[in-house]
Amino acid sequence: MSAGVGPAVIDLEGPALLPAERGRLLHPAAGGVILFSRNYRDPAQLRALAGEIRDLRPDLLLCVDQEGGRVQRFREGFTALPPMRRLGELWDRDPQAACASARAAGLVIATELAAQGIDFSFAPVLDLDYGGSAVIGDRAFHADPDAVGRLAAAFIGGLAEAGVAAVGKHFPGHGYVRADSHVDLPRDDRPLADILARDVSPYRAAIAAGMAAVMPAHVVYTQADAQPAGYSAYWLREVLRGQLEFDGLIFSDDLSMRGATGAGGVAERARLALKAGCDMVLLCNDALGQDALLESLADAPAVPAARVARMRARDKRPGLELAYRDARDLVRRIA
Repeated sequence: MSAGVGPAVIDLEGPALLPAERGRLLHPAAGGVILFSRNYRDPAQLRALAGEIRDLRPDLLLCVDQEGGRVQRFREGFTALPPMRRLGELWDRDPQAACASARAAGLVIATELAAQGIDFSFAPVLDLDYGGSAVIGDRAFHADPDAVGRLAAAFIGGLAEAGVAAVGKHFPGHGYVRADSHVDLPRDDRPLADILARDVSPYRAAIAAGMAAVMPAHVVYTQADAQPAGYSAYWLREVLRGQLEFDGLIFSDDLSMRGATGAGGVAERARLALKAGCDMVLLCNDALGQDALLESLADAPAVPAARVARMRARDKRPGLELAYRDARDLVRRIA
């Protein structure tokens, strides 16, 4: 492998690094670490863990799912975040206030993560709230594509104000299907034109707002491709890169999810995702699989440096403390 960040993003078992995990993180195919609730006790412990990882491999990306509502991995010592549907409900009453609240939520998330040494969160969710998906549910802003696009753009602006990149998910849209891709392979049989007109629409607004990365869905859109979007060159190269002109990083969703496992073993899944257009692949809750993944990617090219650079948390701007306090007060009122 050439010098640089590798394409594999892996997780950890607990709140401190184990010897085997240190070995995995030193592998040249490793490019990032995703943290979960099991890796968190309090802010001091998180800073120590992030520092230990940085001492071992300063180039690794550190990330988390810190969306709000039921998907908030770090809680004690962090601001309680509302589910994004709460902002959609506010949109129906006062769009301007909803956008201000979305920006505040992004700023709070970014400020608190960056303070602990975390680069970014996999957020915002750009799926539409069709009302039938339990796994998406109140994680979605709204059912209306325009509302989702504008709220997401505001949220992305709040993240950027504190120097943190945004990751839109789950491309081109996971909100319509009822099945949960963690335990099943959902199939969306709608006409392709409907998906492109509605579900893809928020991505245009998010890209225009500076979104740095995208995560595709483990969903098969049967009228477009027989492969799930994360394994589909049509969705990643033709639509996302081509039609939407997106030039940022593409992360696979977790390759251990049931929606990804039909492609074969870990190495085959990673190969398909990278060939389709993903830059980095996630594998969680599978330590032995991570060993196989890293070895399978030992000769993989490094991830484009410019795309990786956009994901690294930047220094906060002067005067952000006051903006953060105001944003935190606003978020607490709607949480």
